[in-house]
Amino acid sequence: MNGNQIEGLIGMVLVLGILVLMALPSVLGVLRDRRMDRQIRRARRTEEARREHAGHSTAGSRFTAA
Repeated sequence: MNGNQIEGLIGMVLVLGILVLMALPSVLGVLRDRRMDRQIRRARRTEEARREHAGHSTAGSRFTAA
C-alpha cells in the first residue's frame, strides 16, 4: 500500500465512524421505544386477564374520577 491508499483508508474509516456516532442515538431511541411498547402490551394483557379472571368486563369496568 502506498501513501495515497493509506490516506484513503483512514478517511473512509473516519467517515464510517462519524456516521455510526451520528446514527447511534437514533438506533438506541428506537430500541428503547420498542422495549417500552412491549412492556405496555404485556401490562395490558395482564390487566385484561386479571379482570376476566375476576369476572369483570373490560369495557364496563373503567372508573372515572368525578
